[in-house]
Amino acid sequence: MKYKKINFWPFNLHMVKTDRFKTTTIELIFCNEIEKEKITITNFLASAMCYSTKKYNTKIEFAKKLEDLYSAKVFPSCYRLGKVYNVDINMSFLNDKYSEKGLLKEGFDLLKEIVFNPNVTNNSFDEKTFNVIKNDEISHIERVKEDPRRNSMLKLLENVNKDEKYSYNTDGYMEDLEKITKENLCDFHKKFINESIIDLFVVGDFDFDEVENIVKEKFPFKGIREVNFNPIIDSKIHNKKIKELYEKDNTNQAKLSIACTLEDLTDYERFCVLNIYNIILGGSADSKFFKNIREKYSLCYYVSSVGNKLDNLLLISSGITKDNYKKIMTLIKKEMDDMKKGNFSDEDLDKAKKYYLSILEEIDDKPNQIIASYYAMDRINTDSLEERKRKTAGVTKEEIMKLAEKIFLDTSFLLGGDKK
Repeated sequence: MKYKKINFWPFNLHMVKTDRFKTTTIELIFCNEIEKEKITITNFLASAMCYSTKKYNTKIEFAKKLEDLYSAKVFPSCYRLGKVYNVDINMSFLNDKYSEKGLLKEGFDLLKEIVFNPNVTNNSFDEKTFNVIKNDEISHIERVKEDPRRNSMLKLLENVNKDEKYSYNTDGYMEDLEKITKENLCDFHKKFINESIIDLFVVGDFDFDEVENIVKEKFPFKGIREVNFNPIIDSKIHNKKIKELYEKDNTNQAKLSIACTLEDLTDYERFCVLNIYNIILGGSADSKFFKNIREKYSLCYYVSSVGNKLDNLLLISSGITKDNYKKIMTLIKKEMDDMKKGNFSDEDLDKAKKYYLSILEEIDDKPNQIIASYYAMDRINTDSLEERKRKTAGVTKEEIMKLAEKIFLDTSFLLGGDKK
């Protein structure tokens, strides 16, 4: 596997040459500092760009073009990374070696069409496309509202700090959706293309010079962009006494969400030790949470944790019977205290390291994981994959105990469990 980065101001081209796949994968990443009022229109635009274009101006025509490219796949994804909000245009198609010469160039042609030539006439998005996407967004937002687990976590984060960026609902807001028009969506597209920080990744078996020349020709991005940013959200000083919140909901199962603050972490602790700590505590089927709270005491339907490195938070999620809330909280606190005291075995540590190393080993098997790894190295300054493996293998019990002293229970939110 060979990697090459070229700066085509105002965007970067990243090329990963490998013969592991029969496909070529292209991922165009647009990055902006997240703004609450722009989340919904950003999601809308991403869907509209990948629905139809000026040249392929219906969903059927767009689908036919994908079929011409040997059943190519195109889809958008929108997600938050700490302080920033990214839109990815993902494309994959068969490598020229397994299809016909010129498919690589045709793939880039379609990507150019998607980005620069949306289905717009007279500074207004096509009405049919607009209405389809709007209905889809309405359905998505309403569907998410009906998800108690998701709602519990959203309400938790709002109560940890309602002004912080992790409190934003990246599924979008109905009130903002109603403000979007065919015309202001068109205006937003122009600003989005000209102001986003852009990275273009290509993964597959290709010639570096050929891809470089194609990209030079087809992607004339312009505009002034701020490229120096730190996506990590500042750590919140934890509440001296955990803030406990509850909201009624007519459900059988209550959804418990807990936020723990991560305070004064080093980069090594944030990007390496935290992974192992979390796997031991609640991030695997062999975790302390699962073995003790779920299996030993049978006090919950599920329980898990995840370390949100860029948010300086560790989040715990559980499905419980409402009456068991106090018992669950006591056990969660005990397991976290045990991590501080080193009450976990060398076998637990070895299993956690092997588990995470297996995850790292699998990165090279998936083009989008390869892209995510290189993107994190470039934009978040994480270590290379090989260095991450080396550091993971070297994590010690003492380092985990030291990290555990920097993790504090802050806020809990219990939703529902009131159905009789």
